[in-house]
Amino acid sequence: MYPDTQEVRRVRGVRGIGLLVIVAGAILAVAGVVTYIVVSTTLADQKITVSDDAAAFAGSQVDQPWEAYAEANVIGEHASEIGGGKTYAELPQEDPNRDTVMTASFLQASLFTSVVAFGVALMAFGLGIVFVLLGIALRRLA
Repeated sequence: MYPDTQEVRRVRGVRGIGLLVIVAGAILAVAGVVTYIVVSTTLADQKITVSDDAAAFAGSQVDQPWEAYAEANVIGEHASEIGGGKTYAELPQEDPNRDTVMTASFLQASLFTSVVAFGVALMAFGLGIVFVLLGIALRRLA
């Protein structure tokens, strides 16, 4: 007995969708890896070293999310000390430490942004792997 035309079309459709999901997953996974490498390389190019008084990774070059997070926290602590516990927005405009606290705030925000970028890269990679596996499963079911 030969399969009917409708069944053949259905199988081809599922296999085609499976292939598209595999391709999309591969693209996502590669994009995630490339993004992680670019963020890591860009941070390394800045030659930032985790402060000696950091809770972890003291003396390490900042090129990974955990190092960026540790240094951002130390910068926040230093800025708080310099500003007497006040944020940039809370300091009076004539306070001589205001510019230093502002710069520290910008540096801290930049490092936290890199931590988020690492997370997005890892999420893209993880979703890519899930899509590839889902595509393989769809093709096998067909």
